[in-house]
Amino acid sequence: MTSTSDAYPGDPAVKSALRLAVIFASVKLLLTFGLTLYTQKIGYSYFRDEFYYIACGRHLAWGYVDHGPVVAVQARLGELLFGDSLFAIRIFSAIAGAIMVFLGGLVAWALGGRRSAQALAMLGLICCPQYIGADGFLSMNSFEPMFWTFCILALVLMQNGRPERFWWPMLGIVSGIGILNKPSMPMFLVALLLGLLCTPERRVLFSRWALIGILLMLIIPLPYVAWQYGNHWPMAEFLHNGTVHHKNVTLGPLAFFLAQFANMQPVNALLWVTGVIALLRSKSIPRGRWLGLAFIFFFAMAFLSHAKDYYLAPVYPAFFAAGAIAWEHRFAASRLVQRSSIFAFPVFEALLVVTTAIVLPMASPVLKPQTWVRYTTALHLPHNNTERAATGPLPQFFADRFGWQQEASIVIAGYRSLTPEQQQHVCIFGNNYGEAGSIDFFNRLQHADLPPAISGHNTYYLWGSHHCDPNISIAVIGDTPEEIGQKYSSVMVLGHLNSPYAMPYEHKNVYLLRNRRADAQFLWSDEKHYD
Repeated sequence: MTSTSDAYPGDPAVKSALRLAVIFASVKLLLTFGLTLYTQKIGYSYFRDEFYYIACGRHLAWGYVDHGPVVAVQARLGELLFGDSLFAIRIFSAIAGAIMVFLGGLVAWALGGRRSAQALAMLGLICCPQYIGADGFLSMNSFEPMFWTFCILALVLMQNGRPERFWWPMLGIVSGIGILNKPSMPMFLVALLLGLLCTPERRVLFSRWALIGILLMLIIPLPYVAWQYGNHWPMAEFLHNGTVHHKNVTLGPLAFFLAQFANMQPVNALLWVTGVIALLRSKSIPRGRWLGLAFIFFFAMAFLSHAKDYYLAPVYPAFFAAGAIAWEHRFAASRLVQRSSIFAFPVFEALLVVTTAIVLPMASPVLKPQTWVRYTTALHLPHNNTERAATGPLPQFFADRFGWQQEASIVIAGYRSLTPEQQQHVCIFGNNYGEAGSIDFFNRLQHADLPPAISGHNTYYLWGSHHCDPNISIAVIGDTPEEIGQKYSSVMVLGHLNSPYAMPYEHKNVYLLRNRRADAQFLWSDEKHYD
């Protein structure tokens, strides 16, 4: 590892690395913005989870049943600063992805890579389907790689002699916020700790500044822990239900490993696999074994905990950087490498761009649905769903962008058919948070003045029934009229959700229900389902 211990912000090498990182981060940002605008133009709408996160942003708290508070703050700030258009709510995710690319380039620099390695690492990150998809919608997943890559950069810089009094507190703050973003962060931090303890680089852990950093990463999430405790540990119940109900696809060790190639883009394996090996061998990157070991530990923990295969995605930027450095060392005699050319590996880099263009429709909905089906069928591209729910012609990540406005329109029309008195007391019920969240979103967007939607799904359950009257309800549920007739004396079908591209379980009726039967008592606790 080339030392950066005597580098400072005025150092030409630092300035060069920063300028290059800004250029690639800007390319990433513009690419994400362009994809968002284009996919909206060809008919793809809001993603199901985005409605939920926006609803959470309007109910700000220190915790939620199935996620931390950062994504809710992200959603609320996005609405306040930019508006609630499809483009506006995704701006922060796009920025987070650009920052991830920026930090990936700096990790390559900090590990000793020159401009050729820095550029190759960042190009690989831009050409990664997993990041293209995650950064293209409002989610917590877009922020994870940014937080994790910053932590690795801070540790590498301290090993290179950068001041611990600055970087340890920064690492602690970012880690603490990262835990508030998604509870997978502690597993990553444990993997880093184990990697450090197994190598001489453990010395970075033994200082008062390290203690301060660790205290910060423990203290910052305490309000979230307190919220979980005060609400009877809903996250634990959510995770338990997911396990016992076999919600997610469980992969064997080989399938779990091979899934990483698809997620990161197969050609990118020449970067990250090379990077892990280079770190473990510790030749082209001296003092880097701890980071290679951290990857092994994290991979093992993720597999043993039956995590979804894409949960490993945030850890990869540093290994792209390490792999790029290995490439730079391997071709050190090349004229382009010796000149520190930005594109020193033209064949490899061209292959990256071309293959990314080929698989781009798997990461971002750049093709209209029918075209997408024909394209993926012709190329035999796999539909990698991480949950067991049956899908239609589109994978869930794309299918969950259809049908929501149709649903809201039916509900709004049903509400307007009620008398003013009925409108004051009616329950607007969605079977899951996507249905309830979309009703709330389009209600505000169209100024329809509906009461808040209710649902027993995840955090919507904690927000309660808003004291609505169950004797008059508009409900989006999958039950048949005969089944509902056992609870209500009057059952009217207002409409049917029939988008051909939506998930099959969203093909439901919208009912107007009146007069709940005396022997079918409504208990809010019966509606609770965390999954």
